[in-house]
Amino acid sequence: MTTATIITVIVIVVAILLIGLIVSMVMKRNAETRRAHAEQLRREAATQAPAISDSQRQAEAAEAQAKLARVEAERAERRANEAQQGARVDQARQEDALREADRIDPDVDHRSDTYTPTTPSMGSPVVDPADPVHDADAGTTEGAHRSDGSTGTV
Repeated sequence: MTTATIITVIVIVVAILLIGLIVSMVMKRNAETRRAHAEQLRREAATQAPAISDSQRQAEAAEAQAKLARVEAERAERRANEAQQGARVDQARQEDALREADRIDPDVDHRSDTYTPTTPSMGSPVVDPADPVHDADAGTTEGAHRSDGSTGTV
């Protein structure tokens, strides 16, 4: 080997070492930059923790309020159902009393197919929405009473 070849090999090896050293330094610098950026993101995330806790508490409070509203709505629904049931019971008692009065009254044909109980104070039939014979719009019944108050068909 000649001196020129040895110097060329040495220059190439030194150049490779320098390039490796430069690449290593650049990689270290990039790693430090990434570490610093990651730390900055962590600090920013840590500052958001109280806001997240507040949001979580607000969400839990809203959920508790919604649950309370559902419970109150269920109670109100039960009270409404109980009131409706009570009204139906009262209406049934009234109708039973009227039917008993009509059964006893010799002027009322309570066995007629079109019979519906009437209230004496109002002179109108007790409306039963389930009764297909009763015409709720006209407010009349067929054949339960004559216009003169006697029984039979008109």
